[in-house]
Amino acid sequence: MMAPELNFVDRHPPIVKTVSLPTEVHTRALALALATQPGIAHAYIELHGPLGAGKTTVVRHLLRALGVSGRIKSPTYAVVEPYELAQREPPLNIWHFDFYRFTDPREWEDAGFRDLFASPGLKLAEWPEHAAGMLPMADLVLRLSVVDDDARLLTLCAQSSLGAQLVDAVFPVTSGPARQGADA
Repeated sequence: MMAPELNFVDRHPPIVKTVSLPTEVHTRALALALATQPGIAHAYIELHGPLGAGKTTVVRHLLRALGVSGRIKSPTYAVVEPYELAQREPPLNIWHFDFYRFTDPREWEDAGFRDLFASPGLKLAEWPEHAAGMLPMADLVLRLSVVDDDARLLTLCAQSSLGAQLVDAVFPVTSGPARQGADA
């Protein structure tokens, strides 16, 4: 009898890094580091944190670093904002989700998001806990907490080999990191 294939999390201890983002300049640097990674085009990234923690700010900086121009708005009311970077080779589709207004995880299925998550491209989801049990496992989980008016603490948790690559890309551009669950 063959043993079941284990996923990344089952085979490896989670890779978790916590970084200080004292200013928005540091947030922009983190987004740029992520944007330069080829794997970002295929990633699913969850963003967690209380209202005002900076989830949408991280997404805006990441989208700008990837080449999105024009207005970048929060999808709080629309639930999803699509972006297409046709000038890239290959072109990149990006979906920015905000599930804050969901009251039942089944709303995710009813909205037809399964097809979007199955398609190629970058998926960014704020408030994914409001669609709990419906979403696939994220490659990378970002948890933001407020330190003061400007400063944030960001914990990055890789849940796949792609997520681990993205975490490792971010580490050199941030200040004050502490690394747990992986070799330093």
